[in-house]
Amino acid sequence: MMIDRRSFLKYTGAVPFMGVMPRLARAADQASAEKADYTLRIGTGLVELAPEHIVSTTLYSGQFPGPLLRFKEGKRAVVDVYNDTDTPELVHWHGQMIPSDVDGAAEEGSPFVPAHGMRRIVFTPRPSGFRFYHTHVVAGGDLNRGTYTGQAGPVYIEPKNDPGDYDREVFLVMKEFAPSFSRGGDMAMDVLAGSPLQDLQQVGKAADEEAKEKTKGFEVGYDLFAINGRMLGHGEPIRVKQGERILFHVLNASATEIRSLALPGHAFRVVALDGNPVPTPADVPVLWIGTAERVSAVVEMKHPGVWVMGDLADDDRGHGMGIVVEYAGQKGKPQWVKPKPFRWDYKRFGRQNASPVSPDETIEMTIVKHNAALNGFNQWTLNGEAFSMETMKPAYTLHEGRRYRLKFRNASDDIHPLHLHRHSFELTRVAGKPTAGVMKDVVMLGGFQELELEFVADNPGPTLFHCHQQLHMDFGFMALFNYA
Repeated sequence: MMIDRRSFLKYTGAVPFMGVMPRLARAADQASAEKADYTLRIGTGLVELAPEHIVSTTLYSGQFPGPLLRFKEGKRAVVDVYNDTDTPELVHWHGQMIPSDVDGAAEEGSPFVPAHGMRRIVFTPRPSGFRFYHTHVVAGGDLNRGTYTGQAGPVYIEPKNDPGDYDREVFLVMKEFAPSFSRGGDMAMDVLAGSPLQDLQQVGKAADEEAKEKTKGFEVGYDLFAINGRMLGHGEPIRVKQGERILFHVLNASATEIRSLALPGHAFRVVALDGNPVPTPADVPVLWIGTAERVSAVVEMKHPGVWVMGDLADDDRGHGMGIVVEYAGQKGKPQWVKPKPFRWDYKRFGRQNASPVSPDETIEMTIVKHNAALNGFNQWTLNGEAFSMETMKPAYTLHEGRRYRLKFRNASDDIHPLHLHRHSFELTRVAGKPTAGVMKDVVMLGGFQELELEFVADNPGPTLFHCHQQLHMDFGFMALFNYA
C-alpha cells in the first residue's frame, strides 16, 4: 500500500486527472487577471525554536506556523501556491466545504502543485470559524515528508454575524519537531471519557495472535516541542491585563500526537470545536486536542502572575511544549501547577435531551491493527481491508441529500483522530452515550471504544475519510466516499 501511494504521488504530479483539467483551465482563465488574496511559497527553511535548537524543514512562506489567512465567509478567495521544492505537493484546506478538485487530496482528484511550479486555487470559504491548511502528501517511512514537516498554518473564516464576547484573539499552534522512529509503546487510555469494550479487546487480541510479527510496529517520537514555533521560555510571552477576556484558538498541528494544554489558576470556557460553535459552552481545566483538532476557548484573566501555559506531560513541556502568560506589572519565574486528572468528554458541550434524527443509512466500520505487517510498520484495516490507491478501496457510495450514520468500532488500543473531508459531522453517540449538536470535522475515538457520528451528503464529489495520524493513514487507515 505504501508503494502504491508513493507511485501515485510520483506520477500524478505530472499527469493530471481526466475531467478535472477542463474545469481548472476555465477557472484559471477567469482568475488569471485577478490579484491573489494570498500567496504561499512551499520551500525549505529554518525554524529557530530556541538559540541552540534550529531545525531545517519544509515551510509555508519561510515561517512556522504558516501565515494566518483570514477570509470572509461566502466571499470568493484566490490563493496562489508556489512550490519551490523538488517534489510535487498538495495543500489541503482542512475543514472547509469546498469542491474536491481544490480540497487538496490526491485521492479526491485534486491536482498536485508541481515541483518548481505553481497552482492558483480558487474557492468560496465556508463554513465560518477556525480552520487550517496543511500538506496532504504521503510520508510513509520518510520523516521529511507530510505532516512531519512544518507545513501547517491557521485559517480563520470571518462569520457574517459575530457578537464577539471577548477582548482579543490569540492563535496558538502546537507542534513537535525532530521526529524519529521507535518500536511502539502503549498509548494512555485515560484521556477520554468511557471505558474499553471487552468484545473489541478480544478482536484486537485475536489480531495480535494472528500476526506473523509479534513485536509492535514503528511509532514516531520527537525531541523538540514548540508553540507557535518557539520552545517554552524562548519566545515572546502572551502579555495580558487583569480582567481581559481572551479567545484562544488552539490548533494541534502534530503529525501523530494528542496534545493537552492547561493554564494554572484559569479555566478554559470552550465555545467552539473545530471552528463550529458548541450548543453548550462549558468551563474545563484542561484542553485535550487530537491531531488536527482545533479548540476555541475564552479565558478570563483573573489570576495575576507569570504562568506557564503548557502540556500536562512533564517531559514534553520540559522540551518546549509551552508558552509563558505574563500579567501586566508581574515579574518573576513562570510558574507551573499541574491540574488534577481530567477526562475529555465531547458530550459536555452537546445537547443532552435532543430528539435523535433517524439516518437514511448506517455504515459500520471496525478498525483493526496488524502489528508490524508492512516492513515493520503497522497495517490498519477497515472491515478487513486496507486502503489501496490501485483499487481506490475501501469505498462507499453516497446519495446527495441523504443523512448517513457512521458507526466506528475501534479494536485497537490507539486513540484515532477521525477526519472526514469536505463535510461537517454531528456527534450522536460517544462511548455508548447519546449526544447531539456538536459539529466537527475531526473527532478522537478512544481505544477499544465505539463512536457514532452523522452527516448529510450535501457536497457532491469524491470525499476522503481517514485517521489523521500520519502513520495510520499512510498504512491503510483510509476510505473514499463517492457520490452516486
